[in-house]
Amino acid sequence: MNKKNPPEIYISDFALVNPLGCNLTEIKTNMLQGTRSGLTENNILPNEGSLFIGAVQGELPNLSGKAQHFNTRNNQLAKLALASLQDEVNDLKQAVSSDRIGVIVGTSTSGIYEGENAVKAELSTGALPEDYDYRMQEMFNLAEFIADELEIQGPAFTISTACSSSAKAFITAKELILSGVIDAAIVGGVDALCGMTVNGFSALDSTSSNLCQPSSINRDGINLGEAAALCVLRTDKGNIKLLGCGESSDAHHMSAPHPEGEGAITTMQQALTTAGILASDVDYINLHGTATIKNDAMESIAVHKVFGNDTPCSSVKGMIGHTLGAAGATEIGLCWLMMQDNNQILIPHCWDNIKDDSLAQIALTHTGQKSKNPIKYCLSNSFAFGGNNVSIIIGF
Repeated sequence: MNKKNPPEIYISDFALVNPLGCNLTEIKTNMLQGTRSGLTENNILPNEGSLFIGAVQGELPNLSGKAQHFNTRNNQLAKLALASLQDEVNDLKQAVSSDRIGVIVGTSTSGIYEGENAVKAELSTGALPEDYDYRMQEMFNLAEFIADELEIQGPAFTISTACSSSAKAFITAKELILSGVIDAAIVGGVDALCGMTVNGFSALDSTSSNLCQPSSINRDGINLGEAAALCVLRTDKGNIKLLGCGESSDAHHMSAPHPEGEGAITTMQQALTTAGILASDVDYINLHGTATIKNDAMESIAVHKVFGNDTPCSSVKGMIGHTLGAAGATEIGLCWLMMQDNNQILIPHCWDNIKDDSLAQIALTHTGQKSKNPIKYCLSNSFAFGGNNVSIIIGF
């Protein structure tokens, strides 16, 4: 008996909102120019002093007409992204029954920001605000909101595995499509800034005293950011494909990566195998690139071992900060955006250009650098607490 070949899965459209801008044109321009102005000093979220963070600028949609528990900044970011995705979703619903479309997204903060404000109000007045609903903080809130907003009845759930959350959403969606549970999916992630993450990472001595400097000798930690990144996965049409997926859990340490990058190496090799390509075929690597001492050291070892020192690579966190649960989808989305319109300019690595010679040799990009060949395959890394590692390959 001949088995049918599995369908190809296309990323037919992407919506992005992050510190680089609120529409694809603005984001692409700022990204390829290496703009860092989205990282600004903030003295409101930190308990002590100030930190540079990547906040989304501009007015967010009003959610007053939605159910009370949907009224969060996280969902405002999601709605802003969904607005530019609506035409593609409408087209998808003409081809696929809405109960066969899934919503698989990642987050780590959900509505915690609203929870923090509610606690402050209770400490001040003795009562929680009337408009506060504990369901705002539930992880499922994001997937429920998107399904409600788009009127989709398929399986909906949120993945929360810290910084790999929304990258894992792509793997889960692919598995559900290939297994026949669903025919298409809305996939991605959203994370809003909040005091818990800002102060939590500060307590771990993981935040930078200034702009983060991935791979630099002067790197001293992350800048936290917020973002929404949502896309449509479908099998009937598209351009760029979801090709390779790799995931592992090395469980080396609760908050530190394996120093030799064992889990990272496994995920990248799995992604190459499932994509059916060689390491030499990859045109660009989006590094997890947090600008912490241990992550950058580990990742440089892993990338050098799998790809050598010639494959162009960069971290976008020097422009948008670390968007945590939204990071995986955001960075896959930025790779997707870089590949549009036959573009050959690579995403630049933004830092102070002061190299750490102790790091394994990798080919960091610079502003305006062009790919030697038309960009065909991109790999994006996402590494999380507990050794939860994901690598995704997209391409033509």
